[in-house]
Order: sequence, then structure tokens, then C-alpha cells
Amino acid sequence: MATRRDAMKTLAGSGLLATAPMTLAAALGASENQLDSMTKGRIHHSVCRWCFSDVSLDKLCQEGKAMGLEAIDLIAPVDFDTVKKNGLTVSMVSPDGLPNYIGVGWNHKENHATIIPFYKDLIEKTAAAGFKNIICFSGNRKGIDEELGLINCAQGLQQILPLAESKGINIIMELLNSKVDHADYQCDNSKWGVELVKTVGSDRFSLLYDIYHMQIMEGDVIRTIKANAAYYGHYHTAGVPGRHEIDDNQELYYPAIMRAIADTGFKGYVAQEFIAAAPDKLGSLRDAVKRCDI
Repeated sequence: MATRRDAMKTLAGSGLLATAPMTLAAALGASENQLDSMTKGRIHHSVCRWCFSDVSLDKLCQEGKAMGLEAIDLIAPVDFDTVKKNGLTVSMVSPDGLPNYIGVGWNHKENHATIIPFYKDLIEKTAAAGFKNIICFSGNRKGIDEELGLINCAQGLQQILPLAESKGINIIMELLNSKVDHADYQCDNSKWGVELVKTVGSDRFSLLYDIYHMQIMEGDVIRTIKANAAYYGHYHTAGVPGRHEIDDNQELYYPAIMRAIADTGFKGYVAQEFIAAAPDKLGSLRDAVKRCDI
């Protein structure tokens, strides 16, 4: 019976391993599990912790690393050491401890007195741990118009970005849909988000383009990614509709989307953020990584 190692030797002879991130000698000497974890290197893979909350963080790190993950997304400082000891990095730091941080955000000035010191502390902790990205959110409109919400966000963010810049930390605001999951959320489209990035005017501030959310809000995913690549600092995935596996039962074709992302020269992380419907959740994650490894 042919083994994976036999197949690797055949590929080596054909020259098809030339673009693999591991040398041929290393590949032929790798264990079966190490061969499973080999990825092509164009996409840096991560997974959002909350989607697999019923799996211990240690196990998620260990299983994820074996399938090619480099990082875990949306991790609070309390769990930094667990990710580190498992040989992975934190690709996005979560503001856990800040109440209702999605709905109560930067777009209302009365929130700034609480949010600004919280984020300054989080920047310090993230930098001390050696990680680079912190997520943030616009907050819900609550009657505020688009222009004033944008101005308030910019003015608040500009008070933490000098510290972020000095520490080498990226502040990244997520684009979320207000149609299905996050009613009244203000940063719910690329046009508004891109204008905010331009207004803030810092190389350390960008957008998290959530493919699931933006398919719901605006569609036209690949063209939008190509047109606005300079403003996107991170990506999330999930199947549409339903936010489940990115398999053949949903409307997005992720290999093409990943090629579009890679073709822009993006060097950051793509984090899986689907809610697995299948009983074998880690199997679903493994399949998602393979589909996105273009």
C-alpha cells in the first residue's frame, strides 16, 4: 500500500514540491503528523477561540498546530501563556473584561473615558507578550449618524494610537453585519470602514474584513478585497448562510477568496470563525484549513 512518504517522493521527483515551505530533505524525514501540518505558506492560518470553547485551549492549540495553524485568534491576556507554551502565537487579542465591547464602542464620546484607559493597558500587555494585533469595535449607532459616529471613532482612536505606534501594536476594527447578527452596529460596510481608516491616518490602524459578515452586507467579496487591500489588516471566515462550515453547502468559494487575498500581498492571518455543525468539530476545522490553503 502506498504511504504518504511514497507520495512525497513521487512529488519530489516531479518537481511539485518546489513551492512547499519545507525543504525536501525535511519533508522526507518528517513524521506523519508533521506532514499533515505542512501548508503551502501563502496563507497564515489561525482559528477563533470562541468557536471551539468546548475544547480546552491546550487541545485546540495542539490539534490546530498539527493541522497547520500558526496562531489562535481572540485570546485575552489571561490565556497568553497557554498559547505560547504550545508553540503558537496570538493573532488577535480580545478586549475581554470590557463590558459589551461590541455594542458599546468608539462611536459615542461618552464611552471614551472607559475605553481609552482599558485599551492603553491592553496595548501594554500585548506588547509585553510579544503579540501584535488588538481587535476593536465601532459600537452600535443608537441614533447617531454616520458622519458623527466616524468622527467620534477617529477622535477616540487617535488617543491610543500614539502608544500603539510606539509599541508596534496594530489596532484593528472589525466589520460586522447589522442585518442578521449585530443589529444597529455602525461599522457594517467597507465604505464607512475605509473612510475611518483614512480619517484616523495611522499605519497602525486598519480593518478586520470578516468575509461572512461582508457577504451578508455587501457581497462582491473578491473585488472588494482587491480594491481595499491596503485597508484590511486581518480576515475571518465562515459559511453563508448560517455561519457554519465553509464546505460545499454554502454560497462562498473560499479557495478563490484566499487566492485573491494572497495575490494582494497580504502577510497577516486568516482566522476560521465558523460554528461547526458537524459532530467532529476539529475535523471541520481541519477541512477548512485545507480549503483555505491555496
